[in-house]
Amino acid sequence: MNIAITDGLLLMPPAFHAGLNAWSRSDGTSGSPTWADAENAGINPADQDFGPCLEIYKQQTTTKLRFMGETPMIPGVYLRVSARVKAVAGALCSVRIAGWAGDGSRNHVAGLTETGETVPLPGYGEVVEVSAIVGVGARDGVDMGWGTLPVYGHFGLDLVGANGGAIRIESIRIEDVTSAFIPSLIDWVDVRDFGAVGDGVTNDRAAFVAADRAANGGWILVPEGEFHIDGDLGIESPIRFKGTLKTPASTRISFLQSFDFPTYADAFGSEALGLEKALQALFGYTDHVSLDLRGRRVELDKPVFIGEIAPGLSEFSNRRVICNGSLLAVADGDWETGQWSSRATYSPSKPTRLTNVENVAAIEIGSRVIGNGVGREVYVRDKNVSAGWLELSQPLYGGAGTRNYSFERYRYLLDFSGVNQIDRLNFVDLDINCNGVASAIMLPPKGEMIAMRDCYVTRPRDRAITSIGRGCQDMLIDRCQFLSNEMSLPAQQRTSIAINVNANDVKMRNNRFVRFAHFMVACGSGHIITGNHWFQGDNSNDGLRYAGLVLTQKNVQTTISGNYIDNASIEWTNEHSAYPDFTGEEFSFGGLTLTGNTCLCSKTVPWFTWLTVKPYGSGHFVHGLSVVGNVFKALYNAIDRIERVDTSIADLDYNNMRNIQFEANTFNGVVNYVSNPLMVIHDQASLNNKWTLPVIEGLPFQGWAKSVQSVVAESALTNSTGEKVDAMPWVQTQIGSSKRQIRLNWSQKLKGRVCIYARMDRPQ
Repeated sequence: MNIAITDGLLLMPPAFHAGLNAWSRSDGTSGSPTWADAENAGINPADQDFGPCLEIYKQQTTTKLRFMGETPMIPGVYLRVSARVKAVAGALCSVRIAGWAGDGSRNHVAGLTETGETVPLPGYGEVVEVSAIVGVGARDGVDMGWGTLPVYGHFGLDLVGANGGAIRIESIRIEDVTSAFIPSLIDWVDVRDFGAVGDGVTNDRAAFVAADRAANGGWILVPEGEFHIDGDLGIESPIRFKGTLKTPASTRISFLQSFDFPTYADAFGSEALGLEKALQALFGYTDHVSLDLRGRRVELDKPVFIGEIAPGLSEFSNRRVICNGSLLAVADGDWETGQWSSRATYSPSKPTRLTNVENVAAIEIGSRVIGNGVGREVYVRDKNVSAGWLELSQPLYGGAGTRNYSFERYRYLLDFSGVNQIDRLNFVDLDINCNGVASAIMLPPKGEMIAMRDCYVTRPRDRAITSIGRGCQDMLIDRCQFLSNEMSLPAQQRTSIAINVNANDVKMRNNRFVRFAHFMVACGSGHIITGNHWFQGDNSNDGLRYAGLVLTQKNVQTTISGNYIDNASIEWTNEHSAYPDFTGEEFSFGGLTLTGNTCLCSKTVPWFTWLTVKPYGSGHFVHGLSVVGNVFKALYNAIDRIERVDTSIADLDYNNMRNIQFEANTFNGVVNYVSNPLMVIHDQASLNNKWTLPVIEGLPFQGWAKSVQSVVAESALTNSTGEKVDAMPWVQTQIGSSKRQIRLNWSQKLKGRVCIYARMDRPQ
C-alpha cells in the first residue's frame, strides 16, 4: 500500500534566495558555519536557466552544502534529494547528493552510506541534474539505505574534485517518492522498507514489528534473503514469504493472521523446521487454537520433541488442535531405538519406583521396561540421576528384589514426554504414516481429554499411541484406523501395540485396528469401548490367536459393547499390581460388561477363547461380570469354548465367584454352550434316590456348580411300581473331585427327566 505518511510534512527546503543562513558549510548540524557569511558564495539573482540561484567559487576539495533543517526518516518512506547544477567558469569539478544521519539523541550514526553517485560537470553552461534516493530500506534503486537507527537527516550536496571553478546551484528539492517502490493499489508492505537487512546476521525483529504496525490491514511481504529474528515475535498482519527466517531455537514466531503450516514451511524454508516452529507457537500463544496443515504432507526425518522446541512449556490446559494433513516418517531418518540394560531394586512399598538403578543417566524418560516381574507396557515417566531412581508408569508384579532390566526407547513422530502436562489436545483429520520406521505419538506424563478423531495411523514400527503416565485420562479416540506394520507376520510373531492407557475413563469408539500384537493394553477403569473392529488373525491354518484387548486392572468398571472382535481375545489380568495375590482388602476381578459384540474366529486352534482371565497372583475370583447378547462364531475349525482361565501363574478361587451373568448369547462352531445360569437336562433311566449329574462343562470358566436356581420335572417321576410321584429333591452342589457336579436327593427311588438351572456363583 502507498505510505502517505508524509502528508502534511514540509519536506522541501527553502529556496537559497530566502536566506543562506539555513544552509551549512559542513554537516548541517546546529552551530555549524553557514553560507550566509561565506566570502566565496552569494545569490545570483537572474540566471538564465535557474533564475535566482546560489553561486559558489570552489576553494576546498570537498565543498559541502547541507540544509540545516531536520528531514525526518520514516520507516516505509523513500525520499529523493535532487538539484540542478552547472559550471560557469574556472576548473570543472564533480557533484553528488550527500547527507548526514542523526539518531534520536542527535548523535551521528556512523557506518552508513551518506553520499550518492558522483557526477562530473561536462562543460560550462551545461545543466546537470544530480539526485539520490534515501530511505530506511536497502532496496534496489535506493542510494542511501540507512536502516532504522537514524531518525532524521541533513541533506544537500558535495562539490568534489578540482578547485578554482564557479558553480551555480538551483534550489535543492526533497520529495516523497515512496509510490515508486510501493504502488498505491498494492495492499502490502515490504519489511525492507522498515530496515530489514536479510543478511542472516543482523537482527531484523524491529523492522518486522514496524512493518506490522504500518500494514494497517494489508499484507507483509518478506522478500528474498535470510532474515535473522532474535526475540519472540508476533505478527498480526497476514504475511507471505519469498525469503526465509532464521531464529534461535527458543525464539517463538507467531503469525496470527497466517497461522498455518504452509506459511511456517515457507518462513523457515523447511517442512520439518516449519512444523516445529508452528507447534512452538501453538503452545506458546493464546491467540490461535488450531494448527491447520492445509492438506500438506510433512516429511520428518527425526522425532519432534515438543519439550525441546518449547523448553519453557511445563503445563498447558487450553484446547489445541493439530489437523488436516499428513505426517510421514522418512525411511532413512534418525529413528533408531534406544536400548539399555541395568540392574535395579524394586520394593512393592514404593510400587512405581526402581531404586539403585545402574547407568540411570543413560536411560531416557519414555523407555519401556522389560524384565522378569514386569507387566506389559510399563514405561519410565521420570528419573532422578543424583538419587539413582526411575519413576514408572505402573507397579511391577514380580515382588521385591534386585534384578536385571532392559529398557527400550521407541522414536515417535510427535513426542510430548518432555512436557509435564497437556490437556485438551486434539488430533483431527490426520494421516500419520510411520512408514515402518517410527512410532506415532507419545503422550505427556499427565493430561486430560486428549482426543484423536478421524485419523489414520499407518505402519507404526513399535507403537501408535503410548501413554507413559496419566496423560491418557479421559482420552477420546473416535473414527480412526490403525494399520499394523506386521500384517504379513503370524500372530505369535507380532510385537507392535496400537494404544496403551494407564488412567481412567477412556472412550474408544468406532475405530478399526488391523493385525497388531494387541490393539490396546489398558489399565485404569471406567473405559467405554464401543463400535470398534479389531482383527488380528493371519493366513495360517490352525493359527494361534492372541489378545486384542488386554485389561490389566482387576475391577475395571468397563463396558465393551457393539464391537467386532475378530480372531482376537479379551485378556483380563492384574499384571500391573505390586501385590498380585488377593489380600482380602481389595476388589478382585469385577465390573466388566460385554454386550452386543460380534466375536469371530477362523482357522484357529481349538483351545482359543474370546475371553481369558489371567490372575498374576493367588486367591482371586470374579465378582461382577456380564456377558450378554453377544454372537460367538468359529469358522472352519470348531473351538471348545468361549472363555477360560489362564492358570500359568495362578488359578481363580472358584468358591468366591459371584454375580456373573452369561446369557442370551449366540454360539456357532463352539463345542460347549456356556451360560450362567446354565440349563442342564438330566435323564435318570434307573431307579435311584440319589441322582448324580455328570460333570458340567458349560458353566463359565468351568467353575464349580455352586448353586441350583431351579429344578423342574420334564417328565413324570415314577417309582419302582411305575406310579407317578409328586416329589421335590433336596440339592447337593460341588460334588465330585472337580466340584462341577450336582446331586439330587429324593425321598424314594425314582426315575425320570429333570431340567436344572445351575450356577457357578452366588449372585449376591
